[in-house]
Amino acid sequence: MLILLPPSEGKAQPAKGKPIDLAKLSFPSLTAERSSHLDAVLRAAPTLPASRLYTGVLYAALDLPSLPAAVANRFVIISAQFGAVRPKDRIPSYKRVIEAARWRPLLEPELERAAGKGVILDCRSATYVAAWRPAGDQAARTGHVNVVHERAGKRTVVSHFAKHTRGEVARFVAESGEKPRTVQELATVISRQFVCEVTEPPRAGAPWQLTIVTR
Repeated sequence: MLILLPPSEGKAQPAKGKPIDLAKLSFPSLTAERSSHLDAVLRAAPTLPASRLYTGVLYAALDLPSLPAAVANRFVIISAQFGAVRPKDRIPSYKRVIEAARWRPLLEPELERAAGKGVILDCRSATYVAAWRPAGDQAARTGHVNVVHERAGKRTVVSHFAKHTRGEVARFVAESGEKPRTVQELATVISRQFVCEVTEPPRAGAPWQLTIVTR
């Protein structure tokens, strides 16, 4: 299983640590593009594992550092600065808006390979979905997580709580130890802890929608 995450605007600011070593990052075919995005300050800046660098609402709920390495390796974080990273990859704190069209052709082969024939749990926001959209058979095995809050029969989207819930869902699925083969099986796993509604793709090549309902 592959679990896709967005980055977070909130990041730790390491005071010390090794500078970035691009050759040691996951997805080595992205090295040249990553290098073109680095200035002298970022090249010399201290780094942290991505699992500790991102500190936003989703990451607070997910708590990547507390997961075993084998479980954490199921996650891939889409990054405006580095394209895509694994939790173990050491990177510096940065501020950059993603150029999805620039990264898309580079991310496509890497993430297709990373996903393989497994199910994809997509917890990304729309901005980062644009950097890679699973296609073909992989799209049919992708469940994109939406979160709505229901009160008095009315449903609304609240960004802060949606991020928190996505983090909780991602952790629950990763820790479950289950190996779902279809999005329906993935939804069954999620439903053990959350109210999860499954919507079929509106067209061929689109992902399934997994709507988590909070009350």
